[in-house]
Amino acid sequence: MCGRYASARKKHELLEEFEVEQDASPDEELQPDYNVAPTKQVYAVLSRVPKEAERAVRQLRVMRWGLVPVWAKDPSIGSRMINARLETVAEKPAFKRAFASRRCLLPADGYFEWMPVEGEKKRKQPFYIHPEDDGVLAMAGLYEFWKDPTRAEDDPLKWLVTCTVITTQAEDDLGHIHDRMPMMIERERWAEWLDPTLTDTEQASRLLVPADSGRLVAYPVSTDVNSVRNNGPHLIEPQEPEEEGALF
Repeated sequence: MCGRYASARKKHELLEEFEVEQDASPDEELQPDYNVAPTKQVYAVLSRVPKEAERAVRQLRVMRWGLVPVWAKDPSIGSRMINARLETVAEKPAFKRAFASRRCLLPADGYFEWMPVEGEKKRKQPFYIHPEDDGVLAMAGLYEFWKDPTRAEDDPLKWLVTCTVITTQAEDDLGHIHDRMPMMIERERWAEWLDPTLTDTEQASRLLVPADSGRLVAYPVSTDVNSVRNNGPHLIEPQEPEEEGALF
């Protein structure tokens, strides 16, 4: 699974990096977050056709991590919907409608996974996994709009926008740490992946190609990342594992 990631780039950097045409959350700017956890507010890149427009416009929007399906009775289900497995995303009731027309990119600098320490059942070593060239990761995601039945129609909080990260089998280089990893979308596939008019799920599935082996690198980091209360750039600084010989 992907349960934590780092997203420290400023909004103006993401607007430029993803060639965004519209800032859909102009009054919100998220602070650099080195310990993004489920239910937090995150940046997402998506394409939607505005009212009275003739084409889709690429947007940057703030939404909550943890997808709430349109049929959910309340938003608490979102905390269990932070990931959608590639193998079943087109079929699961919670994700199939979004996969058909509400796909997005979730920008990240890197993500964290935990590897069990040999011989110690309860202890795990966190690793930070990121592009070798320190470029941005565009994680494949889905987003959904959920209408809160308890709020008035004119309430600005009437609609909740949430998202999930699509995961896949980890490549050999990273599989020894954890058997799953976020699915990345390469730059040349961004436009097609975001296209809301692409509703053929088989065609959309063909855009989900695992990252080239060796593109991502991993190193051990402090166990401070284990707590969502901790934050800051020190969480992604390389650390010597307590028992390096036991990890590999």
